[in-house]
Amino acid sequence: MTQEQFGKYSFLLDRTARKVKQYAQQKFKNGDFDVTVDQWLILKNLSENELLSQTELAQLVFKDQPTLTRIIDILCKKGYVERIPHPQDRRSFHLHLTETGIRKVSQLKPQVATIREKAWENLNSSDFEEFKRILNTIYSNLEKNP
Repeated sequence: MTQEQFGKYSFLLDRTARKVKQYAQQKFKNGDFDVTVDQWLILKNLSENELLSQTELAQLVFKDQPTLTRIIDILCKKGYVERIPHPQDRRSFHLHLTETGIRKVSQLKPQVATIREKAWENLNSSDFEEFKRILNTIYSNLEKNP
């Protein structure tokens, strides 16, 4: 692949990722979800894992610590997330969803699924599998050579 082709493909990947996020952000705003896309990502990951430290969660959602701390603070104020002192480390906390947070995730899952489905419209399962394979290959290439 030439440098020019690589640049074009990288641009397409970046442009598409931005468009997907913009589309989701607009739907979240118009749908009055009471959370942003980034906040949803945190809620979803907490709903799928029992107790997570902030460090573990940061790795799952690809956020730096200061950004994640701000998002967690907002979600705590909204009553969706709680910080629980770590039993062995007084300086550390586990994060988990409150009952209100669990209800919020249950309420939003079908709406978020509908938003995601829009991006996959007009693609068949073979297209999806090939896309997934390509993205996983790109990711693996970068994991091998950080």
